[in-house]
Amino acid sequence: MSEEQLKAFLEKVKGDTNLQKKLKAAADANAVAAIAKEAGFSISADDLKSAQPTELSDKELEGVAGGEPTPWDPEWYS
Repeated sequence: MSEEQLKAFLEKVKGDTNLQKKLKAAADANAVAAIAKEAGFSISADDLKSAQPTELSDKELEGVAGGEPTPWDPEWYS
């Protein structure tokens, strides 16, 4: 897969509600790759997995770290 194939597929998905529905129902990367192939794109499950970001953004990191007080946090009691 080339990065261009993935970008082109994502562009097509943005404007195609049928593809969006199929992708929402996809159980895993293999299902997504099959949907992409059916739509005429050469994308494998491994390609999709390697295209995922490996680092968390600041917002994602904040969410993982949690913004809610815990019982051992003094804010819990206020």
